[in-house]
Amino acid sequence: MASKTTGAAGTTSLSGSDARRAARNISALMVASVISKGALFGWQLLLSLWLGPGEYGIYGTIGGLMASAAALASFSMGLIVIRDVARAPEKAGNYWTAMLFAQTLLALLAYVGMNSLSLGYSEALRAFAALAGLNLFVDIFGNMAYDLLLARERMVMTSTVEITHIFLRIGLALLALSLGWGLLGVYAAALVSGILRSLVLVSLNIRDGIKPQFPLDRALARRLLINSAPLALSALLTLVYQHADKLLTTGILGEEITGYLVVAFVINYGVIELISSSVLVAAYPLLARYYESGRNPIFGFLIGKLALYMLLVGLPVALSISILAEAIILPLLGETYAPSAGILRLLIWFTAITMFGNVFSKALLIQNRQRLLLAIRACGLAVNIALTLLLLFRWGDARGAVLASIVGELLIVALLLASFCALGWRARALAGVAARLLLICLPTALVMLALREAFILLPVLGGLGVYMGGVLALRVLGAEDWDLLYRLLTALPGGSQLGRIWKRDIQMSW
Repeated sequence: MASKTTGAAGTTSLSGSDARRAARNISALMVASVISKGALFGWQLLLSLWLGPGEYGIYGTIGGLMASAAALASFSMGLIVIRDVARAPEKAGNYWTAMLFAQTLLALLAYVGMNSLSLGYSEALRAFAALAGLNLFVDIFGNMAYDLLLARERMVMTSTVEITHIFLRIGLALLALSLGWGLLGVYAAALVSGILRSLVLVSLNIRDGIKPQFPLDRALARRLLINSAPLALSALLTLVYQHADKLLTTGILGEEITGYLVVAFVINYGVIELISSSVLVAAYPLLARYYESGRNPIFGFLIGKLALYMLLVGLPVALSISILAEAIILPLLGETYAPSAGILRLLIWFTAITMFGNVFSKALLIQNRQRLLLAIRACGLAVNIALTLLLLFRWGDARGAVLASIVGELLIVALLLASFCALGWRARALAGVAARLLLICLPTALVMLALREAFILLPVLGGLGVYMGGVLALRVLGAEDWDLLYRLLTALPGGSQLGRIWKRDIQMSW
């Protein structure tokens, strides 16, 4: 295994090669995320204006059905495959074959299921759901190849493909909309671009010498299904949990109200993808290697640092968007979507809580505790659905669904924290940091509230200045945090230039 170095605080830390690889992977995925997710974010907002709240509500409801169906089709095998192939790359072809057999059948089951669920909605929604569902069969092949590339840490390849795919999808959809095809054109564009994405990702694996290995290894396939089952149910519960508000709102309050909710959800999704998901995906293979059946304290150390990162970034983002929700929504979408501001003001806190909790969900997965994760997700989903139904019927406002999601997510995070343990994990230290960050948020919020009537940059910059000053004054980041940050930043492309400006007395192995 790669050698390790010791930081200023005496904590075992990343080797030079792993730090460089982690920094390269994170930077590649972050760049891809900024470009592709940023483009997709802008496209979603443009589409909301093009379609209007009613049709956009249909689009969002189908998106919820598709997300849940995709979770069933993939059966969360990708996460298991990334973990196992990262440890044993020579088995990539065997895992590919197992996924081909299982996920093709699961996609058929998912397609039938999502169309059955759509029967309770309008005729237009049912027709578009049938068309959109065809992407399930296309995407599974691309996703298999994508997961195998991630397991072998080909992040630059996958990032390039994802960026190209998003821009192609948007371009085709814009062309279809300009020709008057409406939602039909949007879903046709997704289908065509998805086919091309799958072809490219599969060809990249084949070029690297990775091919499905026949005959099927039945023992491996059985083990993959068994290990994935709790995780798949957990992922399905998570996605139903995330999209239940849209699905129930459409059924109870109508498609137009759902359109307002979907706009806020798009912003929520963009923040999670940009700040959280790309980092966790890039770190996942590294965490899996360092776990070593619980014997390596670096695993717990890194989980703590990832959780710290989510708090450090998530809190000011949530605070800013919550306070400035109207200043964000109205200039972007106009008075038509004014109700979305009130929804976004609450939903962004669900976003921050989810970002923090996702760290521990990934940690439990690496520890092979999928069944526990499933039970935790089931508890959160039960609370969420019960509260959503109660609040939507009694209040008649989409914000009731958001409040229910926040309560459910808080329960999930509490259970995750109570369940997680690992060598190198210091819960008390993280709790102290969280308390200091919450204290810093108070003056930050006051400054932003005082300046929110001004141009949006003024409250953002003012609040950011107060927040950063508080982080430095209260010593939120310790010596080992700065050491780790220094290692990762200097390992990034161009990091050597930073190293000439920012000098830090730590042992370097590269």
